[in-house]
Amino acid sequence: MLTGNRWVEHYGDMQITGGDVTCKLNFMKGSYWSSKKGDFKGVVCDRDGEVVRQLHGRWFEGLFCGLGSKSHCVWRTGAMPPDFEKYYGFTRFAIELNEIEPGQEQLLPLTDTRFRPDQRLLEEGDVDQASTEKQRVEEMQRERRKQRELNDTEYKPIFFCKVGDEKADDEAAERWVFKGDYWKMRRDGFASNEKIPKLW
Repeated sequence: MLTGNRWVEHYGDMQITGGDVTCKLNFMKGSYWSSKKGDFKGVVCDRDGEVVRQLHGRWFEGLFCGLGSKSHCVWRTGAMPPDFEKYYGFTRFAIELNEIEPGQEQLLPLTDTRFRPDQRLLEEGDVDQASTEKQRVEEMQRERRKQRELNDTEYKPIFFCKVGDEKADDEAAERWVFKGDYWKMRRDGFASNEKIPKLW
């Protein structure tokens, strides 16, 4: 039996690179009794590796730039939406992630998780039907994997490719890179594209 508050713990290192700028964050590991729950600190470095900004905060509260009394808030979580308890405690951002705007359906590949039926049913509060759909979707996934194994076919993502060396721990490290063909497929229309598998 679980009692008390439950939470998701994010901890470890993260590196974000954009152009010549790199941000290195360390999410600190907390414990049940620790006050460090959600704490992180980090730096922003220029192309030469020189630290140009100091960052700190709590991932579920806010991000601050600077040190001590001279730090200023650059991001803060928004107010929780009305009745958020009914929606799994999601923030407004999380609730809206699954929305499909009018006119978007024709532009999205059928593999977009916003089309996933079990997810949609769960969001609408139909837990029993969502569970049934989840089992069906997972069975389809197992069957696809089984067919790949029988045909000795390696799975290859459509929009990403793996590059780098899996043994390296620097910029040459193994990582997934966007291939860029998504936008061409989108212009041509996903519905007629045979590369898009039927996931659900």
